[in-house]
Amino acid sequence: MQPAQGITMRQLLEAGVHFGHQTKRWNPKMKPYIFGARNGIYIVDLQKTVRLAREAFKFVSDVCSRGGSVLFVGTKKQAQDAVVEEATRSGQFYVVNRWLGGTLTNFKTIKSGIDRLKALEKMAADGTFEKLPKKEVAQLENEMEKLKKNLGGIQEMTRLPGCLFVIDPKKEHIAIHEATRLGIPIVALVDTNCDPEGIDYVIPGNDDAIRSIRLFCGKIAEAAIEGRARYQAHHAGEPAQPEAEEGEDRDAASERRGRRDGRRGGARGGRGERRPMMRADTEPPPGPIVEHKPTLAAGEPSETGETKTEE
Repeated sequence: MQPAQGITMRQLLEAGVHFGHQTKRWNPKMKPYIFGARNGIYIVDLQKTVRLAREAFKFVSDVCSRGGSVLFVGTKKQAQDAVVEEATRSGQFYVVNRWLGGTLTNFKTIKSGIDRLKALEKMAADGTFEKLPKKEVAQLENEMEKLKKNLGGIQEMTRLPGCLFVIDPKKEHIAIHEATRLGIPIVALVDTNCDPEGIDYVIPGNDDAIRSIRLFCGKIAEAAIEGRARYQAHHAGEPAQPEAEEGEDRDAASERRGRRDGRRGGARGGRGERRPMMRADTEPPPGPIVEHKPTLAAGEPSETGETKTEE
C-alpha cells in the first residue's frame, strides 16, 4: 500500500480544502501557498497541497517504519472526533482536550500523571473502590475522570513521539513550540491565517471544515498503518526491540528545512519553494473554475453544515 499516492485533486475539492480564511485575516507568510482570492476568501493552491501532502504522508510512513510513533494534536471542536477515531484506528496517540504545558518538554512529570491514572483504573477494576468510603470513592473517580480527559490519548505513550501531526498550528502554538524546542518533526494542516514557520511538513489547506480535517487525519492514519506494517514485517520473528532512534527523522526534517531556507535565498516570507507567481491580492489568470465560497456571518453554518471559525 502506498498512502503517498492516495490523495487526489478531486478529494481535496470535495472536502473544501481549497477554502482559506477571509483576505483580511491572512498571514503573509502563507502567500506561496495561495492561488488567489474569490469574494474576499483566499483560495489555496491545491496543486501544491497535493505535492506537499504526499511528501508528508511518506515522511509519516517512514517514521513508523522505523518504530516511531505519531502524536495527533487537534483540540478545536471540529477536529476532536476525527483525531480520536483516526489516531485510535492507526494505533497512535492523540491530544484533543487542553494541551498541558510540558506534555513534551516535561514528559517525566506527565508520565507520573499517566501512572496515577493507570493506578486508579486498576483500583476501579479490582474492586478496591468497593472497600472505600463513598466520599473517598467519589473523589478518586473525579480525579480519574479528569486525568482520563487530559491524558487518555497518551496513556500508552512511554516515550516522546517520532513526529507530531497538528491541526491548526495557530491554535496549537504551545505544542508547536515544545516540539520545535525538542527537535521533534512537525507535520501540520496549515490554513491561510497560520504561520508556517517552524513546520517541517506544511500541508496547505482548510483547517476548519470537518470534511477537510477528516480527509487528512485519515490519510495520516493510513500512512502510519502502512509504516507500522513495514516495521513489523522487517522485524518478524525477532525479539522485541526498543523503538528506533528518532535522530534519523529529526535529521531528515532539519535537512528539508535547510533546503527550503536555501531556496528562499534568505528572503523573508513563507517556507517552501519560491516560484514566480501572481500577487495574492490580484485576480488570477484564467484557469480551472473554482467554486465561490459565500461569505458567512460569524458562527453561521454553511450548506454542508460546517462553520468556518475565525480566530
